[in-house]
Amino acid sequence: MCPCAYARAVSESELDGQIALVTGGGRGVGEGIARELAAAGARVAVSARTPDQVEAVAREIGGLAIVADVTDRAAVESMVEQVEAELGPIDLLVANAGRNVREQKAWEVDPGDWWNVFEVNVFGVYLCCRAVIPGMLEGGGGRIVITGSGASYLPHSGSTAYSSSKAAVWRFGNVLADQLEGRIPVFVISPGLVKTEMTKAAPDDAPWTPPELAPRLVRALASGRADVLSGRYIHAEHDDVDELIRRADEIQERDLNAIRLQR
Repeated sequence: MCPCAYARAVSESELDGQIALVTGGGRGVGEGIARELAAAGARVAVSARTPDQVEAVAREIGGLAIVADVTDRAAVESMVEQVEAELGPIDLLVANAGRNVREQKAWEVDPGDWWNVFEVNVFGVYLCCRAVIPGMLEGGGGRIVITGSGASYLPHSGSTAYSSSKAAVWRFGNVLADQLEGRIPVFVISPGLVKTEMTKAAPDDAPWTPPELAPRLVRALASGRADVLSGRYIHAEHDDVDELIRRADEIQERDLNAIRLQR
């Protein structure tokens, strides 16, 4: 599919009135998503652990900066309370915070570092979803976008921790979508291989993904146009969301855009 997906002209006020919370929003993919949502009219809370980064992004987009660790339940609950108090009920959660640990031999990695990848990439997503869902249900709905990775189905030798954590968070989002069916759409996306601090070790000739594609995809999902695709895995570089919407019946019938055991 065309990597120019989501280049469709959209109104600058497409998301007017929406309140969005983007975790891991101080840099990289999360920063791009926060900027895209703000450009579409959303009021955006930007969260990460690094104060200067989130404050800079929030200042530039007219958003709210929140310093929080997604692995800390109390911090996550406080973050959501702050967003609701200062901006209003959350319409969109982008659970994007993630980390990796470079490894050549899994058995030589510090166990604490290895497990912390799961704490951020899986438990952190769970805590954020857990904190926002009650308010969304009470308010009549909302949307959740989880940043997954192609590593969930294309593991490479450089990271047992990252690959397995992204496989876990994909299945979490998939099952959560079933639990929330008809009430809160849940999407798991792959931003592709984007040049960020996390991917700086990749070679220059790697198949890099244009950094604007994931933010555009999240913007399209936030608009509600793709709610029929809840529970599906959507790749920013390879999937055209409008085409997927047109093929929604086929996707459901053939169980496409899913990670399944095939025999």
